[in-house]
Amino acid sequence: MDQLSRLFAALTDPTRRDLVARLTAGDATVGELAAPYDMSVQAVSKHLKVLEQAGLITRAGSAHRSPVHLEAEVLDLMTGWIERYRRRAEQRYRRLDAVLAEMNGSPANEASTAGSGGPDAGTNDEQPMRGTA
Repeated sequence: MDQLSRLFAALTDPTRRDLVARLTAGDATVGELAAPYDMSVQAVSKHLKVLEQAGLITRAGSAHRSPVHLEAEVLDLMTGWIERYRRRAEQRYRRLDAVLAEMNGSPANEASTAGSGGPDAGTNDEQPMRGTA
């Protein structure tokens, strides 16, 4: 399994997502991380092992007093992947908006296309609609 798949798989569990969220505030021991949960320290350790295998956290040692550290830069891999597909989806929606506006006989919504920074930004290659000057 590739790293991106391991990252997403590790975060499918709500407890592990919560552990990651709590570690954004700073390092913590296994005991500190386990305190708010209605589960044993061993159960929390199993969750941490999954996060560690995915590369999301590192532990200085195996003892429960050793600090657990969030490897936040690993989240950039996930963010980059999500952002790439979010941009593609937005481009499709902008094209759909333009087609719908043309079908309705009105120019494309200026607010949704202005400042988009797309490849045609700053050009005025649009042809006037039929029946207009």
